[in-house]
Amino acid sequence: MKFSINQSELQDALAVVLKGIATRSTLPILSGIYLDAHNDNLTLQATDLELSIQFTIPALVEEEGRSVFPGKLFFDIVKNLPDAAVHVETGEDSAVITCDASSFSIKTLDAEDFPGFPHVDTQQAISIPFSQFSSMVKRVARVVSKDESRAILTGVLITFEGETLKMVATDSYRLAITEAQLGEPAAEGFQAVISGSFLQELASLTRTDDPLTIALAENQIVVTYHDTVFINRRIEGNFPNYRQLLPDSYATRVRLNVSHLVSGVKRTSILGQQSSPVKFAIDVESQTVQLSAAAQDVGSAQETLACQGEGENVEIAFNYAYVLDGLGSVNTDDVFLEVQSGMKPGIFKAGEGENFLYLVMPVRIS
Repeated sequence: MKFSINQSELQDALAVVLKGIATRSTLPILSGIYLDAHNDNLTLQATDLELSIQFTIPALVEEEGRSVFPGKLFFDIVKNLPDAAVHVETGEDSAVITCDASSFSIKTLDAEDFPGFPHVDTQQAISIPFSQFSSMVKRVARVVSKDESRAILTGVLITFEGETLKMVATDSYRLAITEAQLGEPAAEGFQAVISGSFLQELASLTRTDDPLTIALAENQIVVTYHDTVFINRRIEGNFPNYRQLLPDSYATRVRLNVSHLVSGVKRTSILGQQSSPVKFAIDVESQTVQLSAAAQDVGSAQETLACQGEGENVEIAFNYAYVLDGLGSVNTDDVFLEVQSGMKPGIFKAGEGENFLYLVMPVRIS
């Protein structure tokens, strides 16, 4: 195999494919990146047997062939080369990489030992503008659980009904929901739970005008974007019935400026630890919300914010880190806080122009 390619293009391709290599496997071949030079294209593949990634880029191919390079080492070499043409030539069990005045010789693995890229028969597919997909994922994926013992909560529920695409995530302490109108009718019954960490990797890809396509198979998901194909397992199981948590009404509703609220929660929580609650005392008569926090043997803090409110006076407390997480996903100037009582979940809703809801379980006020 013998080919030449621009350093920055090869580095970008390797950065994407590297996300698919196995980091803890006892099979050395799975820590490698498979290269196939063919018809003036270079195809790179990686897999950990759960996630498979394939990336195709144009290259000047002088001799066609296939080989498996040690993934992280190959990426580190290419990343540190100057921005010039990279020449790669393989022998029986080694490869020579040259660029400008630099030259490396590394051991390679047999391409015959690399698992074949999965061929998946998909049933339903939807296409989403990448910028819309990325912003939706970033709003909800931070809420997924880190607890692998409840695998279903480590995923994001994606549904498409009518023309509405919805993403939902929960770790059982909070719940995030975002919706968007795609303008095209849905594939019938499109629904899947997809790993939150996988979706975050997708959302961090380089933004282009190309749409991202999600296709479902029986137990796998196939994502196509630009010149890259990702195949990952769907998370099996029943996602919690989140709709029963959403109340039909509220006793109190206030409108707050997002940046003022974020600053106030950060200042109020300085005294506490990561899990310390911040109390929201809503006074509808004076149109204010008083934020307060107290830490035993340390002290207390209060801050008063102006609001536009309706309903009853109420006090409710939340884990401050959860509140900041949710507010970090709100892209509007104002946010609405809806409360039924001090012991029922509070709901933050983005202002006009954005369909985002964030529910947080309350903390008992001592």
